Amino acid sequence: MIAVLQRVTTGNVTIDDNVVGQIDQGLVILLGVMGDDDKNDTDYLVNKIFALRIFNDENEKMNLSIKDVNGSALVVSQFTLCADTQKGRRPSFIHAAPPEKGKALYEDFMRKLENKGVPIQSGEFGAMMKVNIQNYGPVTIVLDSKK
Repeated sequence: MIAVLQRVTTGNVTIDDNVVGQIDQGLVILLGVMGDDDKNDTDYLVNKIFALRIFNDENEKMNLSIKDVNGSALVVSQFTLCADTQKGRRPSFIHAAPPEKGKALYEDFMRKLENKGVPIQSGEFGAMMKVNIQNYGPVTIVLDSKK
């Protein structure tokens, strides 16, 4: 499971010009689910993201977690994170989870992060979305549950 975290001052997702998810301070999390992922991968990423100290303290040092700043998370499914680009010029998505498995783990991820006290907003699994991100820093962190 791959998560791209972007520390934001604001972020939102629109589908057909309708805002379906929106946050202020927090993280936009782009989540890619691989075919061999399971709930252990979800648990790993949730625990890592919840405790990751990537928000600034009063001395402008990255020393605070999303919990410490009362931040929210906007979680967006993004199977293209599972792209294999080793051959040719067109990415292959053969390693991405099938939609039913991907959706189940995506929802499990959000539920577990919310159970830790992080307010969650989301896009719509499988939909064509526009994601607006105001990255603050900029800070972008890539996590892979297999590494």
